[in-house]
Amino acid sequence: MVKLGKYSRSVSIIGVGCTPFMNFLDNPATEGLSEGEVFGYAALAAMEDAGVEAKDVDFYFHTQANPYMGSDYITPNMQVADWFGMRGKGSAHHSEACCSGYLALDLAVNAVASGKFDVVLSGCVDLADSLPVANMPAHMRRKFSFEEFIVSTKLIYDRAYSRPLAAGPMIAFDDVAAWYTHAYGLTDEKMDDILNAAAINNRRNAAKCPLAINRTEFKDLAKENGFDDVMAFMRSPFNPKLSEYLRISGFETKCDGAAAVIVCPTEMAKDFKGTPIEVLGIGNAAFEGSQAHLEMRGTEEAVRQAYEVTGLTPSDIDLFYANDFIITSHLIAAEIAGYLPKGEGWKYIMDGRTAYDGDRPINTNGGRASFGHAHAASGMADIFEAVQQMRGLCGERQVKKLPKHTMLRGFGGGQNLAAIILGALN
Repeated sequence: MVKLGKYSRSVSIIGVGCTPFMNFLDNPATEGLSEGEVFGYAALAAMEDAGVEAKDVDFYFHTQANPYMGSDYITPNMQVADWFGMRGKGSAHHSEACCSGYLALDLAVNAVASGKFDVVLSGCVDLADSLPVANMPAHMRRKFSFEEFIVSTKLIYDRAYSRPLAAGPMIAFDDVAAWYTHAYGLTDEKMDDILNAAAINNRRNAAKCPLAINRTEFKDLAKENGFDDVMAFMRSPFNPKLSEYLRISGFETKCDGAAAVIVCPTEMAKDFKGTPIEVLGIGNAAFEGSQAHLEMRGTEEAVRQAYEVTGLTPSDIDLFYANDFIITSHLIAAEIAGYLPKGEGWKYIMDGRTAYDGDRPINTNGGRASFGHAHAASGMADIFEAVQQMRGLCGERQVKKLPKHTMLRGFGGGQNLAAIILGALN
C-alpha cells in the first residue's frame, strides 16, 4: 500500500448549487428540460454562491452515470458547455456510477491542489426518470419504466463487473443486513424494525428539505391509511418487501437532478462570496464486483485513508453522510467510520438519534430513498447539503451543533468507494 501524501496546497469549496430532485416529465413547468439546462442550473447556482463568473473558471468536470443509455451522448461534457457560459473552456467527463458525485469533488480538488488550476467547477447530472427519444433533439424524452430499469441495470452490472470473471450479480440488496443480523445476534424481526426506523428518520429529514422529492413523513402516511402506529404501517403491505430484508421505504427513489461545486486554493477562498469549507482529505477504494462484502471492505479502506491523511479521529466527526440507495449502507458506513459504535449503531437509529435533530445526525437531506436518487448527482447533492449545514444555512432542519468536521462516504456501481472529510475554516 502506497502511503498517502498531503495535498500540495489546501483546497476549499467556495460555491455549491443543486436543483430540486424531482421527475421533470411529471411537471408541465419542467417537462422538456434537457441535461444541458439542468446541469447549467446547478452550475450557475454554484457560480452565484461563490460570486464568480464563467470567465473566472479555469476548467470544469462533468459526470453522468451512464450518458450513452441515459442521454444518447458519448461526450456529454461538450453538450452542456453553452448552458453556463463555458464554450471553448477545457473540460472532461467521467463516470463512476453512483459514486460519481463524490469523486467529482475529488477530481476538482486534485486539479487545484496540483497547482494546475486555481478555480475549478465540477458538476453532475442524471435524468434518471426518463430516457432519450431516439434520433430526436435532447429535450424530447420519455418515461423510464421500473421494468426497463431493472433489465437495463442487470445487463450493465453483468457486463461491467461480473462477466469478466464469470461471476454472479455484484450488488446484493441483503448483504449488509444479513451480515449485521448474524454478526450481532439480532432477529430478522429486529432488523426489519431497524431498517424501518432508518427510513422514518430519513423521511423526517427530507420532509423539511425543499429540494427533496419525498416530503411526506411516514407517520402522516400511516394516518392517511388508517394506522395509528407508524411502525405497524411500515411492516404492512403498504411498505412491501423487495427482498428478504429490504422494503420499498429503504430503496432509492429514482428521479432527475443535478448539483455542482466550485473549489479554489484555500489561500484564495476568502476573496470569494461564499463561506469557504476546506476539503481536508479524501480516501478511495475500488473492488471488482465479485468480491465478498465489497461495500464494507471498500468503506474500511477509504475511511482509513481519510483519517490517515487528515490526522483526525472518529471523535472529531460531527456530521455524517452515506450514499444509501440500499438503506443499510448508512448504518454500516457510520459504524465503520466510528461515527456510531460498532454493533450499537442500530440503537441510535431506533431512538431517532440519527435524525437531523438528534445528537448523531446522518443524511440530513433524507438520503437516497427520501431525498431522491439521481445517480451521479446524488453524491454532489450530499456535498451541497453538508456545506449548507456547515455554514448554518439549513433553517428548521439545521443540526443542533454547527459541524466543524463532516464525513461523506460515497459508494456506487458496486465498485467505487470514497470517504471525504470537510472542515470549517477558523
